[in-house]
Parts: sequence; structure tokens; C-alpha cells
Amino acid sequence: MRLLLVEDDAMIGESVHLGLTQDGYAVDWVKDGQTADAALDSEPYDLLLLDLGLPSKDGLQVLRGLRARQKDLPVLILTARDAVADRVAGLDAGADDYLVKPFDLDELAARIRALLRRRAGRAEPLMRHGALSLNPARHEVTLDGVPLRLSAREQSVLLALLERPGLPLSRAQLEQRIYSWKDDVDSNAVEVHIFSLRRKLGAEWIQNLRGVGYLVPRTPPR
Repeated sequence: MRLLLVEDDAMIGESVHLGLTQDGYAVDWVKDGQTADAALDSEPYDLLLLDLGLPSKDGLQVLRGLRARQKDLPVLILTARDAVADRVAGLDAGADDYLVKPFDLDELAARIRALLRRRAGRAEPLMRHGALSLNPARHEVTLDGVPLRLSAREQSVLLALLERPGLPLSRAQLEQRIYSWKDDVDSNAVEVHIFSLRRKLGAEWIQNLRGVGYLVPRTPPR
């Protein structure tokens, strides 16, 4: 999952960026509203973490502009503005959730998972597809009840494919989902992750449509 963090406070930004990266997310961090606009128009994010008091362009302006462009990206506001009027203004401008600073990173991670579930149309925290299950909160994957040891990148690839069984994702789409700007990506990195996943899960779980991309079959393998 790829997130955009918009935060001008260096200490908060570094803490959130490090915590979410360690949690398996690909996180791009920008520090002002104009750069946030440019990133939102050029990259396919899964969620936006947005401070309000930003240089060059206020966070509410960024949010209103995003919604005016009819983008349905989930938005979680992170701000020190704790007045009821500020929370109402943020939610009415199109935010999906609102978290007041200072906050606990575990709570932030839980709110992110809830918003991503909602976007995917799921209510249950556990992702299931036949005998395969993935728990994003605990970073646990099981097949027929047997735990599998996957790397963080492998879990990210599997999560992306499990969100839309039967529909392929190209190598470029997978790269955009699991890597941030600062990641040094080898040209065959996705193929390496796919090869490892097929070895651990069984080749039938991840199919390759030549010239199109990779998918988890709509009907789970038996």
C-alpha cells in the first residue's frame, strides 16, 4: 500500500514516516501543500495523511481541491487543531477521518487499516480467499491454517493482488503500489517477489497473463 504523508513538522514527519515504513507501507513524505497537489496528480496513492497548517497552501485547500477533482482517495487529517469547529470543517471538506496530535502510532495504523478496508469494500479485518488468509494488522499469512513466512514486500504484493481476485495488475502497477520515491527498485524486483510467492504458496495461486500482468484467480485453487 502506498501512502502520501503531508506534514511540515520534521519531528512528527520522521516519526510517522519511519513507523509506517516499518509497518510495511510505501510512504512518500512532502512538507507543503503545493508539492502535495503535484504528488496527488502524478502518483496513484491508496491513502492521504494530511496536516492542515501547511506552508504555501493550507491542508483544507489541498483537500477541497482533491475533492473538486472528483478523486475518492481516503483522507485522514492529522492536526493539532482540536476544536470541534475545526473537526467539523475538515470532515465537511471531504476528510474520511480526523486524528488530533499528539497521537499514538498504533492508533494511527489502526485508523489507516480501517480506511483501507472501507475503500476495498471489506468490513472484516482478515482477508480471506479460499484457504488463504492475510491479517494486515498482524502481518500474518496462512494457507490451510499453516503460517507462511513472507517478507514485507511479498506481503505487500499479495495484499495488492488479493484486493481484486481475477483482475490482473501489471508490473508497473505493482511497483507503484509497493515502492515509494526513495526506494531503489531493481528492474526485476516484482518478478523476484512473484517467484518467491509462487514458491511459497504454490504456482496456482498467482497466475501470469503474458503481456498483461499477474493475478490471484477469482476462484480459489483447491
